[in-house]
Amino acid sequence: MKILISNDDGWTAPGIVALADAVQSFADIKVVAPDKNRSAASSSLTLMQPLRVTQQKPDWYSVDGTPADCVLLAFNGLLKWSPDIVISGINAGPNLGDDVVYSGTVAAAMEGYFHGIPGFAFSLTDPSDGYEVAAQIAADIIQSSVANAANMAGLVNVNIPNITSAATAKITATRLGRRGRILSDFVHKDPRGENIYWLGAVGDPKDDVDGTDFHAIASGEVSVTPLSYDMTDHNRIAPLNQILSGGAV
Repeated sequence: MKILISNDDGWTAPGIVALADAVQSFADIKVVAPDKNRSAASSSLTLMQPLRVTQQKPDWYSVDGTPADCVLLAFNGLLKWSPDIVISGINAGPNLGDDVVYSGTVAAAMEGYFHGIPGFAFSLTDPSDGYEVAAQIAADIIQSSVANAANMAGLVNVNIPNITSAATAKITATRLGRRGRILSDFVHKDPRGENIYWLGAVGDPKDDVDGTDFHAIASGEVSVTPLSYDMTDHNRIAPLNQILSGGAV
């Protein structure tokens, strides 16, 4: 099995190192990741300047671009090699609910999915607990995906809470929850007294009932959420066609 690994925290981040260590025992791996932290880059691409790639060590490359840039380059000219799976992470912090829209971790996995390759995004909700157990859980999920390709193929977002042992982890299929409105003040002062605006706070869960990713994490369970990039609201197409054609709904 051949696995392409990326992330949004940068190629030296402890999460990607732990993930690579966990899967290299059963897979041929290559790492193409940003040269620095690119959190919340989503699926943005670098279009107004060229990208530079540095080979940091055998099969490890850094890119001065976004997570999506990294995977796009891996598939288009950088590697003479085609992966069976793209994995991203392990992110330092959760990617739950609405987070997936902004997440560079999810975007790297999604870019693989755009190329017809299953993509898995892994996040550790409390990175202070270390990555070794999370990496083993990620490896177990990847191996399960190979054994159950018909049901596991696609795009999958995985959040891992503080768990002491991979062997005892409870893994639950979930849907995305929702976050509430961000209530914190983004306005701060620089040393000259001028306003600066520092983004980064997230809203508290608004939809965190049983079955959501928020609920699974709060219950100490690993959350596995199948994702789709089709943002079409299919239920509204027929009514919208009636409106546009001048008919009553």
